[in-house]
Amino acid sequence: MIELRDVRRHYAMSGQTVHALAGVDLRIEAGEFVAITGPSGSGKSSLLNILGCLDHPSSGHYLIEGRDVASLDDESSSDMRNRRIGFVFQSFHLLPRLTVLENVLLPLRFHRQPPPGARDRALALLDRVGLRERRDHRPNELSGGQMQRAAIARALLLQPALLLADEPTGNLDSRSAADVLALIDEVHAGGQTVVLVTHDHDVAACAPRQVKLRDGKIEHDQKH
Repeated sequence: MIELRDVRRHYAMSGQTVHALAGVDLRIEAGEFVAITGPSGSGKSSLLNILGCLDHPSSGHYLIEGRDVASLDDESSSDMRNRRIGFVFQSFHLLPRLTVLENVLLPLRFHRQPPPGARDRALALLDRVGLRERRDHRPNELSGGQMQRAAIARALLLQPALLLADEPTGNLDSRSAADVLALIDEVHAGGQTVVLVTHDHDVAACAPRQVKLRDGKIEHDQKH
């Protein structure tokens, strides 16, 4: 599903070169659930941006489903990101003026020909995350846990092969966090590949595989 070969990412900052990733080799098979952990500044965000085709390596190769992302033009890269990858963020990124259902349907705005039955799928997803009765509410009428569940429904609308979750429980209380993690585990059980970035060891423990970064390199890669 995913393969990184000696991936490096560096930035120029205040006249100095910052090495965010310093040679990462990583392979994630289709259907795996992997937690990426590490202290602040370890390279987690840089790695997630590359996995999500939001950024490109300074050197090395990133392949997703056998395709080297560097070989894709801007349109193909955007299409890969929109159709094959779902994103869940710590801050939800729901649009306040849209209803819950409209937020879930938002990915369709980036497609010239929306897939048939998209609205029915959106309603089915809201059923799945327990929010169908809230479909006409605005985000400010939801709890943090409900907003994150709506964001997960949106991420799953186009049935992406890969779900990327960036600190998905960071703004939630413990009960809401447990509900969201249970939902992510259900997504994984359905066969989707899940990569979750977190600094929380308890959250990481929910994943069968944990990859720890330190100073831009993989410190350990453990399955349990």
